Amino acid sequence: MKERINDKINQIEQFLDELSPMVPEIFEDYKLNLESKAACERYFEKIIEACVDLAFLFIKEYKFKIPEDDENSFIILFQNNIISEELSKKLRNAKGMRNIIIHEYGEIDDEKVFNSIKEELEKDVDNFLDNIKNRLND
Repeated sequence: MKERINDKINQIEQFLDELSPMVPEIFEDYKLNLESKAACERYFEKIIEACVDLAFLFIKEYKFKIPEDDENSFIILFQNNIISEELSKKLRNAKGMRNIIIHEYGEIDDEKVFNSIKEELEKDVDNFLDNIKNRLND
């Protein structure tokens, strides 16, 4: 199981590396370049989905309570002192944004998605991965 967890960590890190050069510097470029926008949104989806997968693998490995849904996986990691409450909330919000992008619930706020990708995603996901890695190495 730890090998699967490490494989998932490597996959997420690869997605982050692939996304980084695609993200435009400014929102106007993001909004106007539909190819870039679509690619960034797709990588956002893939990264968040892989984080959920990683959370479930980790929960299974450490025999924590099985979550009722994807977002609860981050709550369970917080309750077991793997991630902070703040990070749990950020990852749940990212999962919610992922659902909006995929299922196109209502209007997608392009500026909010861009800012999340540009300013928060890599930092939050790196923090998440660091927490998981630290626990695996204990």
